[in-house]
Amino acid sequence: MFNSLVKGSIILAMLFGVALTAAFIYAYEEISLDADKLINYKPETSSIIYDREGNKLAYVFKKQHRLYARYDELPSFLVEGLIAMEDTKFFEHNGVNPDAILRAIIKDIQAGSFVEGGSTLTQQLIKNKILSNEKKLARKIKEAILAIKIEHELSKEDIIERYLNEISYGNNYFGVKTAANGYFHKELNEITLKEAAILVGLPNAPSFYNPLKHYKRALDRANNVLYRMKSIGWITQSDYLKAVKESPKVYKTSLTQNIAPGIVDEVLRRFKGKLGDIRTGGYEIYTTIDMKQQAIAKEAVDFAYKKALKKYNEKAKTSTLNTAFVAVESATGDILAMVGTTDYKKSTFNRVTQSKRQPGSSFKPFIYQTALDMGYNPASPLTDLARTFQYYYKGKPKIWAPKNYEHDFKGFISFREALVHSRNLATINLVSDLGVSTIRKRLAFLDVPHIPRDMSIALGNLGLSPLKMAQIFSVFANKGHMIAPRLVS
Repeated sequence: MFNSLVKGSIILAMLFGVALTAAFIYAYEEISLDADKLINYKPETSSIIYDREGNKLAYVFKKQHRLYARYDELPSFLVEGLIAMEDTKFFEHNGVNPDAILRAIIKDIQAGSFVEGGSTLTQQLIKNKILSNEKKLARKIKEAILAIKIEHELSKEDIIERYLNEISYGNNYFGVKTAANGYFHKELNEITLKEAAILVGLPNAPSFYNPLKHYKRALDRANNVLYRMKSIGWITQSDYLKAVKESPKVYKTSLTQNIAPGIVDEVLRRFKGKLGDIRTGGYEIYTTIDMKQQAIAKEAVDFAYKKALKKYNEKAKTSTLNTAFVAVESATGDILAMVGTTDYKKSTFNRVTQSKRQPGSSFKPFIYQTALDMGYNPASPLTDLARTFQYYYKGKPKIWAPKNYEHDFKGFISFREALVHSRNLATINLVSDLGVSTIRKRLAFLDVPHIPRDMSIALGNLGLSPLKMAQIFSVFANKGHMIAPRLVS
């Protein structure tokens, strides 16, 4: 009986050796390319958008929400908990733990199938990042070879850093920093021993131990982590008892926590095609937005919108009426508030930057500034009388007979009064005296596209966005210098 067992063991060992050699040859060709994914580790990392005070507006990411944590950010008890649960001899082996593999083989033979893997923490990282969970001998051998190569190239600290940034913690939180931020609203240096134990226990089965869905189950798993740490002497009895009693608060928040979607959309639009994909580059983007002023702007927009609907007896459900609001600090060009639509859920189109409307009489100050530059003064008399103009459209003569809004005329009116009361006829006669070509030349520095080549320039007959209007009006506040608006500081 004993001899049969010995022979069986020898045969098994020989077969294992042959299979190991064959699998090694098969796997070696792909090793270098696969190992590089971890050696030169560059995961997709979420970017964060802030307001001007440094308050978070949103996370932006493509598929995986990941905030990257360097090794020196990791609390020591978090690392110890991970090692205690997953690979107690992590700092002693070279990527593969022969004792663990031998135990796994014995259990697998006894069970007649793969029931235990004996994987080190390094091998688990490889399985998560490079290989599949498929339980085949060739895959396991390739995993072992990769583990040895990676341990040769990277320090133990590098491997832990990659492990804790790569794995999933459920709720689309990838990486331990993301999970701490998402579940506990804390940075890693703020989490407690119990919160660290919850995070250590999560990757084993992220859905099963999700603290948002299975809070008690997550606590039980965390207590197992704490017990393991105590049993091997890595935390004291008093620390263990204190942590076991703790019931951390877990927050149920959206992945993006986007409190200013219109602003975030505009930032993404401005950076599209630049810096690679901003959603995966791990950028920190500081905007010029003042959220207090943003709230006031939204309140003003809502008030004006409701008042306009009431005035025109329109129903909100069917109305095409919409709004745009932008506030720009003239001296710096900082956009302090921007509301691009009445209801972002119904329309994400930003009317501040993406729409063009006729400025109408609000363009008149530029006509009057041109006149001041050419020698007029606030007391200069202007002719406020009706005139008709003949022009040709598609070869046919047309007559233009503009009127004042009040449907009257005053004969002569001072330059100042004509501007204050936005008198159309006085402005048109002023343009006639100055000459359209002269006005166009002097306004060229505004970089306004499609300035009319006819008398309609007097009434602002051109298309400008609200943001462009804010930009060109900065010349009045800045002694003739135009400041370009900026959203990102």
